Amino acid sequence: MKCMHTEPNKIDLKKLSNEIREWSKELGFTKIGITDIQLGKHEEYLNRWLKKDFHGEMGYMKLHGKKRSKPEKLVKGTKRIISVSKDYLPIGFKGKELINHPKKAFISSYAQGRDYHKVLRGRLKSLVKRIKLSISSSSRVFVDSAPVLEKAIAEKAGIGWIGKNTLLMNKNAGSYFFLGEIYTDLDLPIDRPFEGNHCGSCSACIDICPTKAFEGPYELDSRKCISYLTIEFKGSIPKELRPLMGNRIFGCDDCQIYCPWNKFAKFSKEDDFRPRYNFENSELVDLFSWSKAEFLKKTEGSPIRRAGYECWLRNIAIALGNANKTKKIIDALNSRKHFPSALVREHVNWALNQHLE
Repeated sequence: MKCMHTEPNKIDLKKLSNEIREWSKELGFTKIGITDIQLGKHEEYLNRWLKKDFHGEMGYMKLHGKKRSKPEKLVKGTKRIISVSKDYLPIGFKGKELINHPKKAFISSYAQGRDYHKVLRGRLKSLVKRIKLSISSSSRVFVDSAPVLEKAIAEKAGIGWIGKNTLLMNKNAGSYFFLGEIYTDLDLPIDRPFEGNHCGSCSACIDICPTKAFEGPYELDSRKCISYLTIEFKGSIPKELRPLMGNRIFGCDDCQIYCPWNKFAKFSKEDDFRPRYNFENSELVDLFSWSKAEFLKKTEGSPIRRAGYECWLRNIAIALGNANKTKKIIDALNSRKHFPSALVREHVNWALNQHLE
């Protein structure tokens, strides 16, 4: 039996919009909003940020011309963007307890479970299928995977406001949620943009940042950010920043953990976001002992795979250098002194020298 598609000019788009909201809830999305494609002020902010080289070695941020700020140039025919959010905070997340723990690793809460790109992309594709059963349309889905200003889009769609920590915030959910988008040629009614900013005079995120990566409110210098250094950056981490990284081996949640709005964050019931391989309670020495084969096996389908094995060891070596000196830690570092990678050897030697002082 063939599906009967309705032409766009013969369907009640307001009714369809309400149906899309219901379908999104059924698929597990927390919030949804619809916006137009005008992102002018955010384009200006992006250009200023790039001009200051705050993107570090993330060269892709400069690519694609205006496609990032002009959605119709990325996907021809785009008229509206459907923005969705999905909570991800793992049940029992021990944020403050793990920061600078003398033996255990800190892995960002978003990375402890299955790769969110895969989870959200699959759900968004299901949502597109539901829409296409009702109306003939052209759509494309994105989950942090293309030149898309997802936070700007979400703010315009009414999901929240961009906070001083540069993350999207929501009064009822804090900042522990993922974002995804559907670019569509449907002329759907749009939602009101989120108005106002509820950070007020609070500067908790700026004050708590271990490496002082914020040049000011809403202005993050990625080159000092631990998330950038442990995930995106592939070189030798500046020596002056290493002691400040503590035990953070993949990402950093400090500017979220200490944000007052995150007391309203909801724990996720999504099985895919539950921690794997004891990532929420792992000892540094144990993770440092992984072979490349173990790393590849245990990070399959995980955001952690993005760092790569060498940088994984690099990051843990720094954390071991910052940990309290024990025979177990010294033995672990010595076991990697002659590792084939010069990058790893450099950070191992630095860590050993930390324990000589």
